[in-house]
Amino acid sequence: MVHIFRTSVLKTLIPLFIFIGGGCTMSLTYLARLALRNPDVCWDRKNNPEPWNKLGPNDQYKFYAVSTDYSKLKKDRPDF
Repeated sequence: MVHIFRTSVLKTLIPLFIFIGGGCTMSLTYLARLALRNPDVCWDRKNNPEPWNKLGPNDQYKFYAVSTDYSKLKKDRPDF
Protein backbone atom coordinates (compact mmCIF):
# COMPACT_ATOMS: atom_id res chain seq x y z
CA MET A 1 0.00 0.00 0.00
CA VAL A 2 2.84 2.40 0.73
CA HIS A 3 4.48 1.85 -2.66
CA ILE A 4 1.45 3.39 -4.42
CA PHE A 5 2.12 6.79 -2.88
CA ARG A 6 5.76 7.08 -3.89
CA THR A 7 6.87 10.51 -5.03
CA SER A 8 7.94 9.29 -8.47
CA VAL A 9 4.40 8.19 -9.27
CA LEU A 10 2.87 11.42 -7.99
CA LYS A 11 5.32 13.58 -9.96
CA THR A 12 4.22 12.01 -13.22
CA LEU A 13 0.55 12.68 -12.48
CA ILE A 14 0.99 16.39 -11.73
CA PRO A 15 0.67 17.52 -15.41
CA LEU A 16 -2.45 15.41 -15.79
CA PHE A 17 -4.10 17.07 -12.80
CA ILE A 18 -3.04 20.52 -14.01
CA PHE A 19 -4.55 20.05 -17.47
CA ILE A 20 -7.74 18.45 -16.18
CA GLY A 21 -8.15 21.25 -13.63
CA GLY A 22 -7.50 23.90 -16.28
CA GLY A 23 -9.99 22.31 -18.68
CA CYS A 24 -12.66 22.13 -15.99
CA THR A 25 -12.03 25.75 -15.02
CA MET A 26 -12.25 26.99 -18.62
CA SER A 27 -15.43 25.02 -19.32
CA LEU A 28 -17.13 26.31 -16.16
CA THR A 29 -16.09 29.87 -17.01
CA TYR A 30 -17.56 29.54 -20.51
CA LEU A 31 -20.80 28.08 -19.17
CA ALA A 32 -21.08 30.96 -16.68
CA ARG A 33 -20.50 33.45 -19.51
CA LEU A 34 -23.23 31.81 -21.60
CA ALA A 35 -25.65 31.88 -18.68
CA LEU A 36 -25.00 35.54 -17.85
CA ARG A 37 -24.37 37.26 -21.20
CA ASN A 38 -26.33 35.31 -23.81
CA PRO A 39 -29.58 37.06 -24.88
CA ASP A 40 -31.36 33.70 -25.27
CA VAL A 41 -31.25 33.05 -21.52
CA CYS A 42 -34.13 34.53 -19.55
CA TRP A 43 -33.62 34.59 -15.77
CA ASP A 44 -36.50 36.93 -14.91
CA ARG A 45 -39.66 36.30 -16.94
CA LYS A 46 -41.82 38.83 -15.11
CA ASN A 47 -39.68 41.95 -15.62
CA ASN A 48 -37.93 41.02 -18.87
CA PRO A 49 -39.84 38.29 -20.75
CA GLU A 50 -38.01 38.82 -24.05
CA PRO A 51 -34.41 39.91 -23.38
CA TRP A 52 -33.40 39.54 -27.04
CA ASN A 53 -35.69 42.47 -27.98
CA LYS A 54 -33.92 44.83 -25.58
CA LEU A 55 -30.54 44.44 -27.26
CA GLY A 56 -29.27 47.47 -29.06
CA PRO A 57 -27.05 47.37 -32.13
CA ASN A 58 -24.03 48.28 -29.96
CA ASP A 59 -24.37 45.26 -27.65
CA GLN A 60 -21.84 42.56 -28.34
CA TYR A 61 -23.06 39.16 -27.22
CA LYS A 62 -20.93 36.99 -29.48
CA PHE A 63 -17.81 35.54 -27.93
CA TYR A 64 -15.44 36.66 -30.68
CA ALA A 65 -16.19 39.05 -33.54
CA VAL A 66 -13.52 39.14 -36.24
CA SER A 67 -14.46 42.09 -38.40
CA THR A 68 -17.50 43.73 -36.77
CA ASP A 69 -17.11 47.00 -34.90
CA TYR A 70 -20.22 47.14 -32.73
CA SER A 71 -19.74 50.77 -31.73
CA LYS A 72 -20.39 51.98 -35.31
CA LEU A 73 -23.60 50.04 -36.00
CA LYS A 74 -26.90 51.88 -36.42
CA LYS A 75 -30.29 50.78 -35.15
CA ASP A 76 -32.08 48.96 -37.97
CA ARG A 77 -35.05 47.33 -36.24
CA PRO A 78 -38.31 48.65 -34.78
CA ASP A 79 -39.05 49.08 -31.09
CA PHE A 80 -41.48 46.59 -29.54
